[in-house]
Amino acid sequence: MRWSGQELSVEADDALPGLARLGNLVRSVQTPEFAGLTFHEVLAKSALNHVPGAATSLPFGWTINPYRGCSHQCVFCLAPDTMILMADGTEKPLRDVQIGDEIYGTESQGRYRRYVRTTVRAKWTTRKRAFRVDLADGTVLTASGDHRFLTARGWKYVQPASRPAQRPYLTTNNRLMGFGTAGGAVPISQGADYRGGYLSGMIRGDGMIFHGSYSDVRRVRDIHRFRLALTDFEALERTRQYLREFGVETLLREFPSPGQPMKAIHTAKRADVAKIERLIEPPDRRSLEWEAGFLAGVFDAEGSWSRGIARFTNKSLQMLSEVRDALTRIGVASVLEGPRPNGIASVRIAGGLPACRRFFRVVQPAISRKLNMDGWSVTTSSDLTVMSVVDLGVEIDLIDISTGTGDFIANGVISHNCFARNTHTYLDLDAGRDFDTQIIVKVNLVEVLERELARPSWQRPNVALGTNTDPYQRAEGRYRLMPGVIAALAASDTPFSILTKGTLLRRDIPLLQAAAERVPVETAMSIAIYDDELQRSIEPGAPSTAARLATVRAVRDAGLPCSVFLMPVLPFLTDSRQHLERALEAIADAGATGVAYSALHLRPGAKEWFAAWLSRVHPELVPRYRALYGAGAYAPKEYRRQLAARIRPLLRRYGLERPNVDPATGSMGARPRPSARGSRVLAVELGPAAAAALQPTLF
Repeated sequence: MRWSGQELSVEADDALPGLARLGNLVRSVQTPEFAGLTFHEVLAKSALNHVPGAATSLPFGWTINPYRGCSHQCVFCLAPDTMILMADGTEKPLRDVQIGDEIYGTESQGRYRRYVRTTVRAKWTTRKRAFRVDLADGTVLTASGDHRFLTARGWKYVQPASRPAQRPYLTTNNRLMGFGTAGGAVPISQGADYRGGYLSGMIRGDGMIFHGSYSDVRRVRDIHRFRLALTDFEALERTRQYLREFGVETLLREFPSPGQPMKAIHTAKRADVAKIERLIEPPDRRSLEWEAGFLAGVFDAEGSWSRGIARFTNKSLQMLSEVRDALTRIGVASVLEGPRPNGIASVRIAGGLPACRRFFRVVQPAISRKLNMDGWSVTTSSDLTVMSVVDLGVEIDLIDISTGTGDFIANGVISHNCFARNTHTYLDLDAGRDFDTQIIVKVNLVEVLERELARPSWQRPNVALGTNTDPYQRAEGRYRLMPGVIAALAASDTPFSILTKGTLLRRDIPLLQAAAERVPVETAMSIAIYDDELQRSIEPGAPSTAARLATVRAVRDAGLPCSVFLMPVLPFLTDSRQHLERALEAIADAGATGVAYSALHLRPGAKEWFAAWLSRVHPELVPRYRALYGAGAYAPKEYRRQLAARIRPLLRRYGLERPNVDPATGSMGARPRPSARGSRVLAVELGPAAAAALQPTLF
């Protein structure tokens, strides 16, 4: 948006756009939580922005932009958030690690280096030239040249020292120590299928269901009972919660045990026991989400994890066969051991620690005790061979932590000092670095909006948020403007839609549910790329594709509509049949209520930024892009026709239909009281003009 409406006083020649007249500037703020960013808090004179000519091409005529600029800071050629191994066996992005957190480090004990628990003692940021280290298993690390990784031959720097000083540095064929990122494995979303699979694995593995009868002097009584007793309360509570979500309430009690203390959940209601039996029955067609939940449940019930070896133990060969099939589905090899003379057999995960870490990352079992790595010997894997070290040619913001051991586990390798933090340039459609690092915040937005909505002239047309800058960017976590915006729109009976790539949307789901009882509410998640490596390359500062799909599922589970914007489709990168099919299957599995897709649109400014990235990462595609976009900002009509011809059969294959657009609200099938049940994934193809205006701010 342009800030002509903010003119309050005298011109300043060196002011940022939107601050040329300084009377509306409240203050400028820099905080450690948002290193590299400056928030300019301003008093806005208007909140609602009219979109000229929108009536003919867009389903909305008004927008609201709480922020100018975007602190998602999607960038080119930088690593995603580095994942740190926490002491409970889970992983957390480095930016979210706090002083005092308990994590894993390593220390030498005799002849061996072992994993040990340590704490984060300090955290700070710096700015240095960035280098990308690519490993054979797909692990990608971005660090300064002064960063050190532990290799099979000791600590080595990313880059050699300037002459005449010398120091050991990484070269191709060096092997790093650790287990890597499990080939880019991402957690499976814990939707309804996952929960059903977990219950099946847990209850079939360790639960008890009993049907019987007994007679007394007066009558014969039928007995129907379910019970699950565990020593680990994490798994018991997860099971109880999942049963509750399926409509089965259980009682919790202490369970007598000669060994460790145990607790049990139970019910004796005939209808509930029958429902549990139906829930744990494997479906005829098992989704990947169901299989992941099943594995998590079986592992929590019957699994063991010791010295880098994970096993599932059971007497039922049928059950173990299902475990092996599910492991194969998630890309993990396994070996059947036994049965022993007592009839017990085991399935062992093959591939050592890297394969086990992949399993844990994907299926997310509940019991943290079983993820313990204390005292394990640090080893290396041939898959962690250094394939290349690339100078990114830019200085970026980096983040470092100090620990009690002097190291930590980052992206699955042993490391310390200066990892990449995604706080660099966000390439919006028409902005450069100032747009990315100087964030304008309308601190009085809600107050102004309430006044504008109260005007008698306001006709309550559909209002769109997220068409220019993302309302749920990281800055929203600090300023919390969106709850007030949602409440004001709903209170004035104004229908609205939200487009975002920010998973912070989940925070406001209860408020959106309340708003949907009064007005049509449409949400949409921007998810353009379903190739993990490409997504990390293009938009590492934004939430991962898996995290955004999980947000779609959360919105749908709340009974709200949520579409997915599969845009921009990148020619020769994300327009293959395989990529589109993977994308639509994932969108359908997430329960989205609509899909919008369109080819890449490159405005002046964004075009130059994208061309620079393309020449660095995919130079072989530069001539083909010049042929497509040399004459303008849009892909040629023939390409768009070919894209439609490629995607429409896939839409038919998945039973997708064109949605109905409400002419009064501009919403895709929105209703005053949306329901999560019975909805189907819908798809709509946008014309080039509408796509240009709606295209998420990826470039």
